[in-house]
Amino acid sequence: MRLRFSAVCDDARTTPTGRIDLHGVYHDLAAPGFPAKQEHLVLVVVLEWNREDHGRYLFKADLEDEEGQISLTVEGETEVHQSPPDQPPARSQLIMPIEEVIFPHAGQYTFRIKVKGQTLEGPGVYLMEMPQEDQVSA
Repeated sequence: MRLRFSAVCDDARTTPTGRIDLHGVYHDLAAPGFPAKQEHLVLVVVLEWNREDHGRYLFKADLEDEEGQISLTVEGETEVHQSPPDQPPARSQLIMPIEEVIFPHAGQYTFRIKVKGQTLEGPGVYLMEMPQEDQVSA
């Protein structure tokens, strides 16, 4: 099993043909102060399975800072069907909307995806404090 693709974005949807449409992919966020809250984000993960993998698999995605402190955890499961030898390996397309994400401080945050006893490094977001001149005064 391997991580085939991952991203953090504003929105993602699967198409009838099995593709994923992403909107607003980002790697950095600015906040007026900390702790900071992101109202909505979408974590997209595509796992490609080994040929012998089939059945239900539980997964967990932890959002960790640089010291390994976890800000949030998303858990779920996916059903894997064996694919014929003349077809590509089975893939799980996981689209996970997450509401009200709290970032305790500035710095790098990375999603770590745990499945089948493995930990895969997913996408990251770098949080920075917005300069005072960019903040709107009331």
